[in-house]
Formats: sequence, structure tokens, C-alpha cells
Amino acid sequence: MTEDTGIHSPNDKALRLDRETILALWSKTYNTDGKPDWSHLFPFYHPDLVFQDSIQRVEGIEPFKAMCNRLAERCKSLHMDIRTLTQDGPVFMMEWKMTMSFKKFPDTPVFGATRLTLHPDGRIIEQRDYFDLWGDIFNGIPKFKPLYRRFMKRKFG
Repeated sequence: MTEDTGIHSPNDKALRLDRETILALWSKTYNTDGKPDWSHLFPFYHPDLVFQDSIQRVEGIEPFKAMCNRLAERCKSLHMDIRTLTQDGPVFMMEWKMTMSFKKFPDTPVFGATRLTLHPDGRIIEQRDYFDLWGDIFNGIPKFKPLYRRFMKRKFG
């Protein structure tokens, strides 16, 4: 156990990531009072991690850390509200609302889901984030929202 948080380390062989630990880790990562910080999460990721979302695919823990740090630099603040979290064997699925605040723009909510797959050693080996970045961002632009939604309905039903 780490002294200051009560969150179990993956080095503690008796413990693995569970629902409560994931909720505690992710809620500590994002806050409304400052920049996001992922440093407490990194030990829970396997060195051969594969991360993918609708924008990019990153392989390995060091490129993943660099990606997280780039996002932290761009954000004034970031808050994540985990709506649901389920587990099926080594796979966790969580549904979330992430609100990002950038320097010159209003807060932008993005709705999505994350699949975390655990390696047999208990660390996260794969993370896949699912979200509609442009749709959620365009919803916050009053004159553009109806145009974008009309286009999407016409082209994709």
C-alpha cells in the first residue's frame, strides 16, 4: 500500500486492480483545481502497454507517459466523472464524462468509455478509449452544432 493514498501498488503480489482501486485512481487523476496528473497511475501499466483511442495508437509505457504529459500541458484543468464501471475477468469497462478546460475556451464535456485489459501480472496491458471527440466539441458551438448534426444525420442516418 502507498502511505499517502491507501491505494494498492501492483508490486503488492496479494493485490490486483479491482473496482474500488480503479475508481480511486481515476478520480485522483483528474481534478478541477489544477492540471491533471497521471504519475500515480503509471506503475499500474505494463511496459508493453498498447493504448488506442479515436485519434492515436501508442505502444509502450514511455510513449504513453509522453502522451499523457502533453495532454496535461494543454489543459488548464480536467475532471472525470466515472458513471459506470464493470468487470469481466481481466477486462474492466467504464463509462465516463470528462470535462476539459483549455486556456481560451469554455469547459468542454466529452462522453466516452474505456476498456482496460489486465496482463496476467495484474498491470494494464491494453487501454482502448472510445469517444466522439468532434461531436461533443461541436455540441458546445451554438451556430455550428445544428449544421454538424444535420450533416451527420444526412450522411450517416
